[in-house]
Amino acid sequence: MRSICLYLHMHQPIRYREYSVFDVSNSSNYFDCDYSERQSNERIFKKVAEKSYRPTLNLLEKNIKKHPSFRVSLSITGTWLEQAEKWGPDLIAQIKRLVSSGQVEILGETYYHSLAFFYNLDEFNVQVDLHADKIQQLFGVRPKVFRNTELAYNDSLAKWAEDKGYRGIVAEGWDTILGWRSPNHVYRPAGCKNIKLLLKNYRLSDDIAFRFSNHGWKEWPLTVPKYQHWLNMDCLRGNLVNLFMDFETFGEHQWADTGIFDFLDSFISSWLSEYENQFVTVSEACNLMPPADEISMPETVTWADTERDLSAWLSNSMQKSAMNDLYSMRGKILASGDEKLISDWRILTTSDHPYSMCTKYWNDGDVHAYFSAYASPYESYMYFMNVLRDISYRIMK
Repeated sequence: MRSICLYLHMHQPIRYREYSVFDVSNSSNYFDCDYSERQSNERIFKKVAEKSYRPTLNLLEKNIKKHPSFRVSLSITGTWLEQAEKWGPDLIAQIKRLVSSGQVEILGETYYHSLAFFYNLDEFNVQVDLHADKIQQLFGVRPKVFRNTELAYNDSLAKWAEDKGYRGIVAEGWDTILGWRSPNHVYRPAGCKNIKLLLKNYRLSDDIAFRFSNHGWKEWPLTVPKYQHWLNMDCLRGNLVNLFMDFETFGEHQWADTGIFDFLDSFISSWLSEYENQFVTVSEACNLMPPADEISMPETVTWADTERDLSAWLSNSMQKSAMNDLYSMRGKILASGDEKLISDWRILTTSDHPYSMCTKYWNDGDVHAYFSAYASPYESYMYFMNVLRDISYRIMK
């Protein structure tokens, strides 16, 4: 059988507002701002819900009912769930229906979409458990496969996941690591015995996620027959194709008028029309075959930017200063016993915040600017540090 593992990541950060130095010690309202402002979490969530979440979930639900063999996997951050509970409870209800069908699996991750694994393992464990508890509470299931924020992965993380009891973990199928090998197999992480490693086929994933609407791309327009031909050819390198991408690919990053919804709808039916083709969840993918080989990633690999490392979040002095100062507060934050203070602090661990401070240029810089709610990386850093100053005052009260 030729299998596609389609995995979509749902996330919205809780953005801090333009918190000025004059707000410090006068207001601890870091995240709520006027609906019309650029940083309005409510406005952004509702906009993306209309453009992406609702139409994509509707399309997935239609295909789940139409094709009993269709499968899809989702990872959903705690910050997305909190906002959906306030501004889109119908989305939560729809995901419940999808999960109850038995055709949709939810992955585990950090509740706050943080990079805590690289700063404080205790905090990382807390956030993973908070997320698992939230998924259990809302959907009645507990994650069996893990994904770290931004697919940030290394050998140590795989060992942690195995010790935690996960049956699988996902990562970027980066050429530098794979060498002559194909991402279209199940692998075993170095130093592990039982956990399986699934690697993103980044070329075929990015053809949809990034290149679909690019009229300058030599393969534009991307049609279902063309894409399925590429898949057929790629399956000669292995029969498991992992298509990993942001949920917001559909309707937000690639707008409806590009034909992205029609493409996805037709593609699902076209792929399943051939008897040897199937879709699988991440857990099903882990069980498809024994590991083809052992993969070692001693250095961290992510799915972001051309470098595929942590430089998108932790490369310049602003990012390093902000994250070091943030995590250095953890002991005093927890000792305060103030649940609101602890929650505010954890929201600041979300990786989108240092991402908005990135100063890369060229293509990567354009991507960072697109996803940022701030006028510049420097303004983002200034507002973030102002928030930390106010948090410092709250600790001392």
